[in-house]
Amino acid sequence: MIRDRVDDPKLLLLDTSGKTGRVALARGSHLEEERTLDEARRHARDLAPTIATLCAARGWRLRDLDAVIVGRGPGSYTGLRVGLMTAKTLAYATGCTLLAIESFAAIARQTPPGASVVEVLCDAQQQRVYVQRWMREGADWTAASDLAIRTIEEWLISLAPGVWVSGPGAKLCEQRLAQRNPAAPIEAREPLPGSLLELGLRRWRAGEADDFWKLEPIYLRPSNAEENWERRLPRAINAPPAR
Repeated sequence: MIRDRVDDPKLLLLDTSGKTGRVALARGSHLEEERTLDEARRHARDLAPTIATLCAARGWRLRDLDAVIVGRGPGSYTGLRVGLMTAKTLAYATGCTLLAIESFAAIARQTPPGASVVEVLCDAQQQRVYVQRWMREGADWTAASDLAIRTIEEWLISLAPGVWVSGPGAKLCEQRLAQRNPAAPIEAREPLPGSLLELGLRRWRAGEADDFWKLEPIYLRPSNAEENWERRLPRAINAPPAR
Protein backbone atom coordinates (compact mmCIF):
# COMPACT_ATOMS: atom_id res chain seq x y z
CA MET A 1 0.00 0.00 0.00
CA ILE A 2 1.41 3.40 -1.04
CA ARG A 3 0.96 6.11 1.58
CA ASP A 4 -0.01 9.70 0.81
CA ARG A 5 2.81 12.23 0.98
CA VAL A 6 1.91 14.46 3.92
CA ASP A 7 3.46 17.90 4.49
CA ASP A 8 4.83 17.09 7.94
CA PRO A 9 5.96 13.44 7.73
CA LYS A 10 7.24 11.51 10.71
CA LEU A 11 10.81 10.68 9.78
CA LEU A 12 13.52 8.41 11.14
CA LEU A 13 17.09 9.34 10.21
CA LEU A 14 20.00 6.89 10.36
CA ASP A 15 23.68 7.13 9.53
CA THR A 16 26.16 4.39 10.41
CA SER A 17 28.77 5.12 7.73
CA GLY A 18 31.46 6.07 10.24
CA LYS A 19 32.71 5.16 13.69
CA THR A 20 30.03 7.33 15.28
CA GLY A 21 26.52 6.28 14.36
CA ARG A 22 23.61 8.70 14.62
CA VAL A 23 19.86 8.21 14.98
CA ALA A 24 17.29 11.01 14.90
CA LEU A 25 13.59 11.70 14.59
CA ALA A 26 12.06 14.59 12.68
CA ARG A 27 8.58 15.92 12.03
CA GLY A 28 8.64 17.61 8.66
CA SER A 29 11.61 20.00 8.58
CA HIS A 30 11.88 20.10 12.38
CA LEU A 31 14.52 17.87 13.96
CA GLU A 32 12.85 16.55 17.09
CA GLU A 33 15.55 14.52 18.80
CA GLU A 34 18.82 12.84 18.00
CA ARG A 35 21.09 10.31 19.62
CA THR A 36 24.73 9.44 19.03
CA LEU A 37 25.64 5.77 19.28
CA ASP A 38 28.52 4.81 21.55
CA GLU A 39 31.65 4.74 19.38
CA ALA A 40 33.16 1.97 21.52
CA ARG A 41 30.22 -0.37 20.90
CA ARG A 42 28.91 -2.00 17.75
CA HIS A 43 26.18 -0.26 15.74
CA ALA A 44 24.49 -3.64 15.24
CA ARG A 45 23.87 -4.01 18.97
CA ASP A 46 22.79 -0.44 19.75
CA LEU A 47 20.90 0.67 16.65
CA ALA A 48 17.55 -1.12 17.04
CA PRO A 49 17.20 -0.39 20.80
CA THR A 50 18.05 3.28 20.21
CA ILE A 51 15.38 3.56 17.50
CA ALA A 52 12.82 1.93 19.79
CA THR A 53 13.73 4.22 22.70
CA LEU A 54 13.51 7.42 20.66
CA CYS A 55 10.17 6.47 19.11
CA ALA A 56 8.69 5.39 22.45
CA ALA A 57 9.76 8.66 24.08
CA ARG A 58 7.69 10.60 21.53
CA GLY A 59 4.79 8.17 21.55
CA TRP A 60 5.49 7.03 17.98
CA ARG A 61 4.96 3.46 16.87
CA LEU A 62 7.26 2.18 14.15
CA ARG A 63 4.28 1.79 11.82
CA ASP A 64 3.56 5.52 12.31
CA LEU A 65 6.75 6.42 10.43
CA ASP A 66 6.21 7.94 7.01
CA ALA A 67 9.81 7.47 5.87
CA VAL A 68 13.24 6.33 6.96
CA ILE A 69 16.16 8.39 5.65
CA VAL A 70 19.49 6.58 5.67
CA GLY A 71 23.05 7.45 4.70
CA ARG A 72 24.35 4.99 2.09
CA GLY A 73 28.05 5.75 2.15
CA PRO A 74 30.75 5.50 1.25
CA GLY A 75 32.11 4.54 4.64
CA SER A 76 32.62 1.60 6.96
CA TYR A 77 31.67 -1.64 5.20
CA THR A 78 30.08 -3.23 8.27
CA GLY A 79 28.49 -0.01 9.50
CA LEU A 80 26.85 0.68 6.15
CA ARG A 81 25.45 -2.83 5.96
CA VAL A 82 23.97 -2.56 9.44
CA GLY A 83 22.36 0.82 8.77
CA LEU A 84 20.96 -0.05 5.36
CA MET A 85 19.66 -3.44 6.43
CA THR A 86 17.89 -1.81 9.38
CA ALA A 87 16.34 0.86 7.16
CA LYS A 88 15.29 -1.66 4.49
CA THR A 89 13.74 -3.97 7.09
CA LEU A 90 11.75 -1.11 8.59
CA ALA A 91 10.50 -0.01 5.18
CA TYR A 92 9.48 -3.57 4.32
CA ALA A 93 7.81 -4.27 7.66
CA THR A 94 5.97 -0.97 8.15
CA GLY A 95 5.31 0.17 4.57
CA CYS A 96 7.11 3.47 5.10
CA THR A 97 9.13 5.11 2.33
CA LEU A 98 12.85 4.36 2.05
CA LEU A 99 15.07 7.32 1.13
CA ALA A 100 18.83 6.82 0.81
CA ILE A 101 21.22 9.76 0.83
CA GLU A 102 24.83 9.88 -0.34
CA SER A 103 26.87 10.47 2.81
CA PHE A 104 29.31 12.73 0.93
CA ALA A 105 26.41 14.93 -0.25
CA ALA A 106 25.43 15.52 3.38
CA ILE A 107 29.03 16.26 4.39
CA ALA A 108 29.58 18.69 1.51
CA ARG A 109 26.64 20.88 2.55
CA GLN A 110 28.19 21.21 6.04
CA THR A 111 31.24 23.00 4.62
CA PRO A 112 31.70 26.53 6.05
CA PRO A 113 29.99 29.38 4.14
CA GLY A 114 33.23 30.83 2.76
CA ALA A 115 34.06 27.70 0.77
CA SER A 116 33.13 27.24 -2.88
CA VAL A 117 34.84 23.89 -3.58
CA VAL A 118 35.43 20.96 -1.22
CA GLU A 119 36.89 17.50 -1.60
CA VAL A 120 35.29 14.98 0.75
CA LEU A 121 37.36 12.02 1.93
CA CYS A 122 36.93 8.83 3.88
CA ASP A 123 39.31 6.02 4.65
CA ALA A 124 39.50 3.28 1.99
CA GLN A 125 42.19 1.36 3.92
CA GLN A 126 45.80 0.65 2.92
CA GLN A 127 46.77 4.34 2.63
CA ARG A 128 43.95 5.03 0.19
CA VAL A 129 40.93 7.29 0.41
CA TYR A 130 37.54 7.62 -1.18
CA VAL A 131 37.45 11.12 -2.66
CA GLN A 132 34.85 13.25 -4.42
CA ARG A 133 34.82 16.93 -5.32
CA TRP A 134 31.76 19.10 -4.64
CA MET A 135 31.04 22.67 -5.77
CA ARG A 136 28.72 25.25 -4.27
CA GLU A 137 25.96 26.41 -6.60
CA GLY A 138 23.95 29.12 -4.92
CA ALA A 139 22.64 27.67 -1.68
CA ASP A 140 23.28 24.08 -2.76
CA TRP A 141 26.19 21.75 -3.48
CA THR A 142 26.67 19.63 -6.61
CA ALA A 143 29.06 16.74 -7.26
CA ALA A 144 31.84 17.96 -9.58
CA SER A 145 33.58 14.59 -9.99
CA ASP A 146 32.84 10.90 -9.78
CA LEU A 147 33.57 9.08 -6.55
CA ALA A 148 37.01 7.48 -6.78
CA ILE A 149 39.61 5.65 -4.71
CA ARG A 150 43.10 7.15 -4.74
CA THR A 151 46.27 6.79 -2.72
CA ILE A 152 46.76 9.57 -0.21
CA GLU A 153 50.03 10.57 -1.90
CA GLU A 154 48.43 10.78 -5.33
CA TRP A 155 45.52 12.79 -4.00
CA LEU A 156 47.71 15.29 -2.14
CA ILE A 157 49.76 15.99 -5.27
CA SER A 158 46.61 16.68 -7.30
CA LEU A 159 44.91 18.92 -4.69
CA ALA A 160 44.38 22.37 -6.23
CA PRO A 161 44.91 25.60 -4.24
CA GLY A 162 41.85 26.98 -2.49
CA VAL A 163 40.00 23.66 -2.32
CA TRP A 164 38.64 22.81 1.13
CA VAL A 165 39.00 19.32 2.59
CA SER A 166 36.35 17.55 4.64
CA GLY A 167 35.03 14.12 5.57
CA PRO A 168 36.16 11.57 8.16
CA GLY A 169 39.22 10.79 6.02
CA ALA A 170 40.58 14.32 6.45
CA LYS A 171 42.27 13.25 9.69
CA LEU A 172 44.57 10.96 7.68
CA CYS A 173 46.27 13.87 5.96
CA GLU A 174 45.33 17.19 7.57
CA GLN A 175 48.80 17.64 9.05
CA ARG A 176 50.16 17.58 5.49
CA LEU A 177 47.71 20.07 4.00
CA ALA A 178 49.03 23.40 2.75
CA GLN A 179 47.60 26.59 4.26
CA ARG A 180 45.88 27.20 0.93
CA ASN A 181 43.73 24.09 1.57
CA PRO A 182 41.65 24.64 4.72
CA ALA A 183 40.18 21.65 6.54
CA ALA A 184 36.55 21.74 7.62
CA PRO A 185 35.89 21.74 11.37
CA ILE A 186 35.98 18.28 12.93
CA GLU A 187 32.30 18.45 13.91
CA ALA A 188 31.32 18.99 10.25
CA ARG A 189 33.19 16.03 8.78
CA GLU A 190 30.57 13.32 9.29
CA PRO A 191 26.97 13.29 8.02
CA LEU A 192 24.79 15.07 10.57
CA PRO A 193 21.04 14.44 10.97
CA GLY A 194 20.20 18.00 9.93
CA SER A 195 21.88 17.55 6.54
CA LEU A 196 20.31 14.14 5.99
CA LEU A 197 16.94 15.68 6.84
CA GLU A 198 17.29 18.51 4.31
CA LEU A 199 18.28 16.14 1.50
CA GLY A 200 15.81 13.44 2.46
CA LEU A 201 12.90 15.84 2.80
CA ARG A 202 13.68 17.20 -0.66
CA ARG A 203 13.36 13.68 -2.08
CA TRP A 204 10.18 13.07 -0.07
CA ARG A 205 8.52 16.18 -1.43
CA ALA A 206 9.57 15.24 -4.97
CA GLY A 207 7.72 11.93 -4.56
CA GLU A 208 10.90 9.84 -4.75
CA ALA A 209 11.60 6.52 -3.04
CA ASP A 210 14.19 3.73 -3.12
CA ASP A 211 13.48 0.05 -3.68
CA PHE A 212 14.38 -1.88 -0.53
CA TRP A 213 15.00 -5.00 -2.62
CA LYS A 214 17.64 -3.29 -4.77
CA LEU A 215 19.26 -0.60 -2.64
CA GLU A 216 22.95 -1.21 -1.91
CA PRO A 217 25.56 0.83 -0.03
CA ILE A 218 28.10 2.89 -1.95
CA TYR A 219 31.27 0.89 -1.55
CA LEU A 220 33.75 0.69 -4.43
CA ARG A 221 36.12 -1.90 -3.01
CA PRO A 222 35.62 -5.36 -1.52
CA SER A 223 35.64 -5.82 2.23
CA ASN A 224 38.93 -6.81 3.92
CA ALA A 225 37.64 -10.37 4.28
CA GLU A 226 36.86 -10.55 0.55
CA GLU A 227 40.26 -9.15 -0.40
CA ASN A 228 42.03 -11.63 1.90
CA TRP A 229 40.02 -14.49 0.38
CA GLU A 230 40.93 -13.41 -3.15
CA ARG A 231 44.62 -13.34 -2.23
CA ARG A 232 44.43 -16.82 -0.68
CA LEU A 233 42.32 -18.42 -3.40
CA PRO A 234 45.09 -18.86 -6.05
CA ARG A 235 47.34 -20.51 -3.45
CA ALA A 236 44.53 -22.82 -2.39
CA ILE A 237 43.80 -23.82 -6.00
CA ASN A 238 47.45 -24.49 -6.82
CA ALA A 239 48.30 -26.24 -3.59
CA PRO A 240 49.29 -29.92 -3.97
CA PRO A 241 46.65 -32.39 -2.80
CA ALA A 242 46.91 -33.58 0.78
CA ARG A 243 48.31 -37.08 1.24
